Amino acid sequence: MRNPITALASSARATIAGREISALSREKTIVLALAIQLFIAAFSSFLVVGLTSLYDPSAEGGEIAVGVSGEERDKLIRVAEETQGVSPTPYSSQASALAAFESGELNAVLHTRRVQTDQGVRIAVDAEVPADSLETTLVIVRLQELLLELERQERAVRSDSLEFSPVELPEEQQDSDDFTQYFTFTYTILLPLLLFLPPFISGSVVVDSVTEELERGTLELLRVAPVSLTEIVDGKAIGMILIAPLQALLWLGLLWANGITVANVGLLLLLVTAIATLTTAVGLFLGLLTGTRQKAQLLYSTLMLVLFGAAAVLPEHPASTAALLAVDSASLGTLVHVGAITIVAGATFALVRSYVNRLDPESL
Repeated sequence: MRNPITALASSARATIAGREISALSREKTIVLALAIQLFIAAFSSFLVVGLTSLYDPSAEGGEIAVGVSGEERDKLIRVAEETQGVSPTPYSSQASALAAFESGELNAVLHTRRVQTDQGVRIAVDAEVPADSLETTLVIVRLQELLLELERQERAVRSDSLEFSPVELPEEQQDSDDFTQYFTFTYTILLPLLLFLPPFISGSVVVDSVTEELERGTLELLRVAPVSLTEIVDGKAIGMILIAPLQALLWLGLLWANGITVANVGLLLLLVTAIATLTTAVGLFLGLLTGTRQKAQLLYSTLMLVLFGAAAVLPEHPASTAALLAVDSASLGTLVHVGAITIVAGATFALVRSYVNRLDPESL
C-alpha cells in the first residue's frame, strides 16, 4: 500500500509545478520571449535566408586560411584558388604547416600524398582542423567543398583513360556558397539560440517566482497546507525544468517542418534538460538567498553571462556540442561533454536542495 505521506508530497509537488506553468501566461515578458522563439522556429527557412546577409561567412573573417603541403600541393592550391572562402598557402613540409596551424596562423592544414593502388596512382589528403570549437563546422564545410572540387577535376582529367563512359556528374550548384552560409548559420547560431534560450528563461522565471512569493508573503500561505519548504521549491523547480525540453522539442519540430534536419534529438533534449536544471538551481538559490527580485535577477543575469563566457575554456563549448550533435558529427568527447554537464547539473541541484532543507522557513 502506498504511503499516504509520499502520495501527498508527490501530489503537492505536481500541483505546485502545474501552478507555476499556468502562471507563465500572465508573465508578459515571458510570453513575448516565447512568441519570438516560436516565430523564429516556425519561419526559420525564410529568416535564415535574410539573416545570413548579416552573418556572411564569405565576408571578411569568413574566409579560412589553409596550409597545403605534400606531393600534390600545387594541384590542390590551384583548385583552392578557384574555391570561394578558401585562402591557400603553400608549405614545404607538413611539419611547417602544422607549426603555423598551432600558432593560429592557419584555420586548417591539408597534406597531399600519392598512393599507389591496383587501379593506379591516387591522391590522398590528410586534413587537420580545429578540435571542438565554434569554427570547426565552417572549416569542415569549406574543406568539403574544396576536396569535392578536386575530385571533380580529377575525374574529368582521368576520364579519357577509362575504357567505358562514366556516369556524368551533376552540374555544379550555382548556390553552393549560399548553402554554406545557410548551413553554418542554421547549426551554429540558430539552433543553439533556440535550444539554450528556454533554460535561461526557466532560471529567470524561477527567480521571479521565488522572490515574488517572499516579497508578497504568499509563501506563508502555501505553507499553511501540509507541505514543506522543500516540496514547494521542488514543485517550482520541476515545472520550470520540464518546460525547457518541451519548448526545445517544439522548436525542433518546427525546424523539421521547415526542412532543417536535426540528428540526435534525444541527446539534444538531454542537454537542454541538464542546462535547465543548472539554471533553475542557480535561480532558486539566488532567489532564496537575496529575497528580492531586483537583486536576484541582477545576480542571475551576471552569473549566467560569466558562466557562458567561462564555457569557452571547456574542451568543447556547449554551442559547439549542440551543433555537432545536430549534424550527427558527435565524437566521443562530445558525448562525454553531455554526460559531464548532466552530472554537474544534477550535483548543483542536489546542493541547492540540501541548502533548502537546512533553511528555517521562519527566517525567510
